[in-house]
Amino acid sequence: MIDTLILAGQRLAEALRAENEALAALDLPRAARLAGPKIAASDAFAAAYAAQVKHGSAPEGPVRQAAAQLAGRLDELGRENRRLLERAVALQSRVIETIAGAALPKAQVQVQGYAPAGRAAPARPPALALSARA
Repeated sequence: MIDTLILAGQRLAEALRAENEALAALDLPRAARLAGPKIAASDAFAAAYAAQVKHGSAPEGPVRQAAAQLAGRLDELGRENRRLLERAVALQSRVIETIAGAALPKAQVQVQGYAPAGRAAPARPPALALSARA
């Protein structure tokens, strides 16, 4: 049982490492392609962990030490993955805001009626909707 858990943990670590590498390079298309394998590795790890907990035996000796090292590595990779994903989302948000700002027409004064004190009211900019996937 513990061997299955360690193998699943190693696969998850490799998936996280690969995605982190792509995110660090801001290769967002590659990072997006790696999300599926990362999710599959995460699901496999969760299933192996649940089976290990159900089985109830704890590793001992060198296997315990290897499991502890793997847990530390997964924790570090997971934190780095979160940081890099947050950076990528923030960057994508800035790009979308820039595009949206450029897409809005320049404010033109068009008479739509009159504002208080008899001044012409500027036209409202048209509505704009954007949709994006990260």
